[in-house]
This record gives sequence, structure tokens and C-alpha cells, in this order.
Amino acid sequence: MIILVAAHFVAAMLAPALVARLGRRAFLVLALVPLVGFLWMLGQTRGVHAGRGVVEVIDWVPSLDIELAFRLGALQWLMALIVTGIGALVLAYCAWYFADDDPGLSSFSGNFVAFAGSMLGLVVCDDLLVLYVFWELTTVFSYLLIGSDPAQRASRQAAMQALIVTTLGGLAMLVGMLVLGQEAGTHRISALLADAPTGPTTTVAIALVLVGALSKSALIPFHFWLPGAMAAPTPVSAYLHAASMVKAGVYLVALLAPGFAGTAGWHEIVLTLGVGTMLLGGWRALRQYDAKLLLAYGTVSQLGFLLIVFSIGTRATAIAGLALLLGHALFKATLFLVVGIVEHQSGTRDIRALSGVGRESPVVLVTAVVAGASMAGLPPLLGFVAKESVFGSLLDVARESDRPGLSPIAGWLVLVGVVLGSVLTVAYTARLLWGTLATKPGLEPTPYTPEPAAFLLAPVVLTVLTVGLGFAGHALSVVLAPHAGQFPSGAHDVELALWHGLELPLAFSALALLLGLGLFVRRRDVGAFQGAVSWSWTAEGGYRLLMRTVDRLAVETTGLTQRGSVAAYLVVILVVVLLLPGASVLTALDGPVDTVLWDTPAQAAVGAVMIVAALFTARSRRRLRAVMLAGVTGYGTAMMFALHGAPDLALTQVLVETTSLVVFVLVLRRLPAYFTDRPLSPRRYLRMALGLAVGSVIGLVMLVTTGARTADPVSATYPEEAVEFGGGHNIVNVILVDIRAWDTFGEISVLVAAATGVASLLFLDTRIAGIRRVYDIPFPASVSKVSTQAGRRVWLPGPRTLPPDRRSIIFEVVARLLFPALIVFAFYLLLAGHNNPGGGFAAGMVTGLALMVRYLAGGRYELDEAAPIDAGVLMGTGLFVAAVSALAPLVFGGAVLQSAQVDLVLPLVGKLHLVTSTLFDIGVYLVVVGLVLDMLRTLGSRIDRQILREQRDAEQAAAP
Repeated sequence: MIILVAAHFVAAMLAPALVARLGRRAFLVLALVPLVGFLWMLGQTRGVHAGRGVVEVIDWVPSLDIELAFRLGALQWLMALIVTGIGALVLAYCAWYFADDDPGLSSFSGNFVAFAGSMLGLVVCDDLLVLYVFWELTTVFSYLLIGSDPAQRASRQAAMQALIVTTLGGLAMLVGMLVLGQEAGTHRISALLADAPTGPTTTVAIALVLVGALSKSALIPFHFWLPGAMAAPTPVSAYLHAASMVKAGVYLVALLAPGFAGTAGWHEIVLTLGVGTMLLGGWRALRQYDAKLLLAYGTVSQLGFLLIVFSIGTRATAIAGLALLLGHALFKATLFLVVGIVEHQSGTRDIRALSGVGRESPVVLVTAVVAGASMAGLPPLLGFVAKESVFGSLLDVARESDRPGLSPIAGWLVLVGVVLGSVLTVAYTARLLWGTLATKPGLEPTPYTPEPAAFLLAPVVLTVLTVGLGFAGHALSVVLAPHAGQFPSGAHDVELALWHGLELPLAFSALALLLGLGLFVRRRDVGAFQGAVSWSWTAEGGYRLLMRTVDRLAVETTGLTQRGSVAAYLVVILVVVLLLPGASVLTALDGPVDTVLWDTPAQAAVGAVMIVAALFTARSRRRLRAVMLAGVTGYGTAMMFALHGAPDLALTQVLVETTSLVVFVLVLRRLPAYFTDRPLSPRRYLRMALGLAVGSVIGLVMLVTTGARTADPVSATYPEEAVEFGGGHNIVNVILVDIRAWDTFGEISVLVAAATGVASLLFLDTRIAGIRRVYDIPFPASVSKVSTQAGRRVWLPGPRTLPPDRRSIIFEVVARLLFPALIVFAFYLLLAGHNNPGGGFAAGMVTGLALMVRYLAGGRYELDEAAPIDAGVLMGTGLFVAAVSALAPLVFGGAVLQSAQVDLVLPLVGKLHLVTSTLFDIGVYLVVVGLVLDMLRTLGSRIDRQILREQRDAEQAAAP
């Protein structure tokens, strides 16, 4: 089963390439994937009937006790057959529904196959948390499929509506699943059903799970999202309504019913909303003129019907529900596919404009009539067999022959509601068939292009199954018996059959047929009555009002809190720091704090210098002086690290501080030289007081927290583990690339994401657009050229790129000496960092400083000569190298990010100790170099171009 699910996702990734090569014929190839799954499921029939369903378990997250557990029982087997069988037919149908030049066909094909794979995973998994993962995957892929035409506003709105409603329900369901698993001590579904927990906590958990199931299956008050989803292409509608997405909620209720149907509130919630949804959906279907919308409201009604049956919790209703589930999948998929054919060949699906289609296409007529008759519950079709069984099982409940915990009054009310809903089903079925296929007097026949025979294959196959399975009631009862066997036996365990005798269930079917046809015959009067009793408020209107309210509240909240003032934001943050951590640390003080002011006089001296520099920074009016003084505090921190015996941290701090100083200086070119000279206001004194208070609180927090340790630190064993497991004597580097490599990988991922976001704001075109080669630059005759050999690049070509007033001969000479030395030093830090101070981050910063030296000496053209590469490509390559080095151990049977040690003896070099985590460090190195290069191009080269442009514009404006 795991292979089958994975095959869908592999096919989804290959689908765009297949569509690019084969066009719409690629759907026929993709249909083979669910077809193989369908055939495999058929091969498991004997084992399912014998109660020997397949079970597969793979550890996924052992630390959280989460497993990829899959189990194939009777319910899962039936749902998997529906998902794969209808999925294969609908994919084949797509080969004739779409054209080769339809936009977005590549992404649509991949999303559809992934959608089918997600639904298959959902119905066969045996773990609540894994089920939730597949649950949300179906939500995401349905969103992509419903909104597959982003040019259509209706598609975008419908997709967003479906996403919001089902995701909110799914989040509630997740909370319920977590509580249920905590209460039971396991998230394995089979274990939960075998020993279901009870009590108030379980009642709340089940109620939350039902919220997710009811939202997914579009029951009141969530019913409005499903008709809106008709903006999707017809194949999506057919699959979504018949085999996936909306059936997920029905499946979940059927799955949990054996263990939790007796939970308080279960029947009250599901039966009330189910009956209401069945009646509301049928009533709304009678007012629709769009054939797909009519079918959509019919699905809403049928979903209510299915949930009523599955939620009762008796053996007879379980068998009847499974038959109804299968029958609904067959006739609803058929009808949607038929409507798609009619629309494709005639250009419309408006039943007011269609006439004579049945005469033009007899195959479409017969197929639709058979499927519609099954939906209406006419013999000898599967729909009739299922509905008769439902009537019989509900009658037993009403008569108290079966006792699922319902009172007789509730049982009779449910039965009456189902019969009335069946009346409406007959009426809207007749409306659909007549409106779509009939020849209507006074209306010109609709132009209809004969459809290819292969286009009819999917609906014809489904129709044949609808007819054939109507005569296979006994066989279905036998194979589905293991699921029904989980419920207590009743007085009459209904067996699926075409004939149960002249009893009340047959009378209910006849009554529904007669009354439903009567409603159709008097459809004008019914329409007038519906218009007279209609109300303006709808659930969809309530949803839109809620969304507008949320949007407005967001705008008002943003306007109130996001004032565009950095000072205001800082004040809010610092006040929160004072109120929360500050108050907590004050209450935690229960005596004097034992402190050591310094270990050596040198630390006291450095600290005094840092304090003085900080005070002068706050008092400085010149921006550049303030930056330099702030840098003194940074270098002082590095000195503190060095005095405390942390050379790695000292080196990193020096590099970061130097880079920060250069970046600050580059930015200061676009700022005034001095801070404001306005006189001090009372507000500034308040800010000074706030700064002093925050500084005092932070110092106190550090004193209290560092002195409150009661347990031995986890790092106590790091020196031995760094050598034994990490293969290095530099503990800091081993921590970064081995012990806590996951943290490092997350940090460089954040760096890449942040740099990409900043680049998208600052680079209007692309990063590479501003990169220029020095030797490609045309220079005016007034600028002397450097004599070079043909094809030879000029290093630091100051005369060719910089005006004389910006050149520094001494700096150019120093740059020629420094750059090679810095590069060599960077590579030393990179390779030696596992045992000595250094590592990928420090090496990347040193390389970045080398590039800064080239830029400051030769300008932006020299920077492009030194690094003629897109910074984004460099960072992406670094992240890729880190990811590959993290995953490579899996190939050799290891764990992710596991490192290996290799000792080599090389001629002349001698013994060489290598650790594979160095590859991870190389990825970090490339990311850091790319980040520094991005900053230099953004805050250096781009600002240079802006300044030159402004100077040129000013000269032109001043020219006579």
C-alpha cells in the first residue's frame, strides 16, 4: 500500500514532463497508476473477506511515536477501490475532455494525480496523525484543482473558500485527534476502535473530530463551499464528488462509528445536521439551472444521507451505508462525466438552453438515464438495493428492533426525514435528466457535435457497474460483512438484495418515486412557492460577511499598531520586556545574587572601555562616529570572548563586527551626516529612562537565570563526544555541523529565505542583471587605458573604472596584498575548522571581507570581476550542498546528517583525517559568501549607481 501511495506522488512529479511530451494523451499513461492500484485492491478481496487485511508499518518519527501505519479492512478496501477505480476512469476521460493547448495542463495533471494519491493514503492509513497529514494534502490539492484557472475570479474565490472552510474544520479535528490519542495512549486507529476511551474528554475530542468531518463533507453550516467548487473543470468535479475530498468526512464517520457511535452528542450532532443537509440540498437543487450546480446540491443532499446512515451504529445500517457509498460513487461520477460531455460537445450546460441532446447522442441518453434512475432509487440498480436496505435498517431502529441509543421518536423522525429527502432526490433527478437530455417544445435543438467513442468509455463502464452490482447484493454483503461485524447484531441483519418482499421499505421507495415525480410535474408551482418562501440570509452570505469583517478588523488593527514608526515599535517591544520577563525575574528574587565581577583585571578594563564607548555612542551627533563607537563595543565583546577562552566566538564576533561596520558605512552614504539637532523633549527623557530600565532588567535576568541552574549542563560531555563521535577537537564547530546540525541547516535556510525576500524588494529585475565585466565597459577617449594583452583581464583597473578623486593608490596596493592572503586564510579556516578555530561560517565571512576589499579598492566593476556570479545561485548551491551532505548517509544505511570519519595516508602529505561533515560546512560557507555578496551588490553597487545617476542628472540640469 505504501508503494501504491508513493507511486501516485512519483507520477505527479513526472506528469508535467509527460504532458509536455505527449500532450493530453499523457492522461492515459497517468491513469495506469490508479488502475494498478485498483487491480491490486481487487486481488485482496479474498483476504479482506476472511478478515486478513494487509497491514504495513514503517517508523516515521520514532521520538513522537508516529508511524506510517496502513491497514486494509473491508471499509478501507471499498473506499480504495472507489478512489483508484474512478480515479483511473476520470484520468482517461481527461484525455478527450482537454485540448493540447489548454493552459495549465501540466500543473493540472500533476495536481490531479497527487490528489488521488492523497485520498488513497487517507483511506488506508491506520494512524490518526498520518490521516491528518493526508487529510490536509487533499485540501491543498483540491484548492489547486478548483483554482486551476487563475484567470477566472470565480475559480480563485471558490478555491479560497473551500480551502478556508475545510482547513478550519481540519484544525479543529487535529485538536480532537491529539486529545483522543492522549486519552487512549495511542493514535493507532485499530487500537482505538478495539478499546475506545470514554468520558467527558473523549466526548469533547469526538465533537472536534466531527467538526472536521462535517466541514469536509459539506454538511450544514459548511455546505456552501461545495457548490462553489463547481468552478473547477468537470473531471475534478466528478472525482471530488464521487470518490474523494467530500467522501473523506463520510469515511471518517464510518471508520469511527464502531467505537464512538455511542458517545454523547454523536447522534444528536450528525443526525440533526444530516437530515437538515439532505433536505436543504435537495430543496436547493430544485432551483438550479446549471446542470453541474444542480448535481452539486444533489451531492450535498446525498452526503447528508450517507452520514445519517453511517452514524446510526448498527450492523444493518453499516451494510446499507457501504452499499449506498458505492452506489453514490458510481452514479454521481457518471452523471458529472455525462454533463461534461454535453457541455464539451454543445458549449453549454444551462438546462434552459439544452434541447434534443438525448436524440443526438443515444449512448449519452441511456447512460444518464440509468445513472439517474440509480440515484432516484429505481430497480434493478445498485442505488435501489442500497436505498431499500437503508429504509429497512432505519425502520428497525424506529421500531426499537435495533437499539443504537436512539429514542423511538428520534428514529421515526430520522426515517421521515430520509423519505422526504428521497422525494426531493427523485424530483431533482427528473429535473436534471429532462433539462439536459429532453427535446423541449418551443426550443430549437441545441447544436451538438458527435462525441468520440472513447470519450464515452468512463461513464459507460460506470453505468455497467451500476447495473451489474444491482444483482450482486449477496456477494457484496459477504465481502463487506467484516466491517458490519464490528457492530452489535440486531434483530434483522439486512442483506443486500433486490427483493425483500412487499414490506414498508418498498412502500417508502414507491412513495418517494410518486411524490418526487409529482414535484417535477408541478415544477412551475414548486418554483413559485420556493420564490415566495425564500429568505435573503444564507450560509454563504454569512461566510462572506465574516470574511469582510475579518478583513476590516485586520485593516483597523494594522492601522492601529503599524504606524510606520520604528521608535514606536521599539517602545512596545521594550515595554513588553519590562512587564513580562522583568516582572517575573523580580518575583523570582529571594535574596542577594552571588556574582563574580571579573576573573582578571583585563576583563574589567575591557568592560570599562565598552561602557564608555556605549555612553559616547548615545551622546554622538555624527552618524559615522556613532557607528565607529558602537563597533568598539562589538570588538570589546570579541575581546571578552577571547579572555574567557572562546577563540571561535571571538573570531566570529570580529568578522561579523567588521562586516557590519562596512555595511553601516555603505548605508550612511544615503543618510545625513548628523542626527537631528532638535532640542531634547520630555519624550526623549522617557526613552532614556526606558533604555536604562530595560538594560537593568536584562542584566538582572542574566544574573538570575545563570545562577539558577540546578542540573548539570548537557554540554558537560561534549569534549569527549566531539572527538569520539564528531571526529574533531573544535567543540564549537562539531556542535554546528554534527551535534546540532539540524539547527544550523534551519539557520542557513532562514538566511537564504531572508536574502531572497530582500532581493525581491531591492532588485527590480534580477540579481545577475547588475553584474558587468570590466573588459566589456566602453570608456571615453579622455580616460587613459591600461595596456593589456589580448584576452587578459586587468586586476584592480583603477584608471579605467574610478575617477581620480575616488582612487587610493595605497589602498590598491594593500588590496593586491590582502585579497590573496584573505582567500588562503578563508580556505584554511574552512578545512581546519573541525579541529582548530574556524569553520564554514568564519571562512565565509573572511571571503566576504576579501570581496569587500576588492570592492572598496576598485569599485563595483571590480566586485563583478572578483565574483561574476549571481549571489542567489551561490546561496542556492550552498543550501543544496548542505542538503545533499545531510541526506547522503541514508544511501549507506545511516541517519540524516550522520557524519563519517575517513583516515587517509597520502604520499608527501602524510596522514590525513577527513570528516564528511566538512561537506556540510562547505554548504554553510557558500551560503555566507552569497549573503555578503548580495549585501555588497545591494548596498554598495546599487547605491553607487544611484549616486552617479544623481550627479549626472544634476550636471545636466545645471548645464546651459
